Amino acid sequence: MIYTKGDAIQSLKPNAQWVLNDGVLTWLDRVQQPTEAEIDAEVKRLQDQYTANEYSRNRANEYPSVVDQLDLIYHSGIDAWKAKIKETKDKYPK
Repeated sequence: MIYTKGDAIQSLKPNAQWVLNDGVLTWLDRVQQPTEAEIDAEVKRLQDQYTANEYSRNRANEYPSVVDQLDLIYHSGIDAWKAKIKETKDKYPK
């Protein structure tokens, strides 16, 4: 995911009224407008946060369903389940 200037403004001032047209920000609110530096820093923070949690999203998408995990435990035991989960954890390390 790529975060934009609009995403950053929304994150910094969630209830503020503003318009962003072709990169030009028009501030329509009494709340103090963030500076360009604050907006740029927020874009970077949002992107860094997204990247830092990417392994977690990848793991969640690849783990077997809870039903399948329970079935594996029932038929093959905890060690087989641990091995199956470890495959995903190894594929997407922290």
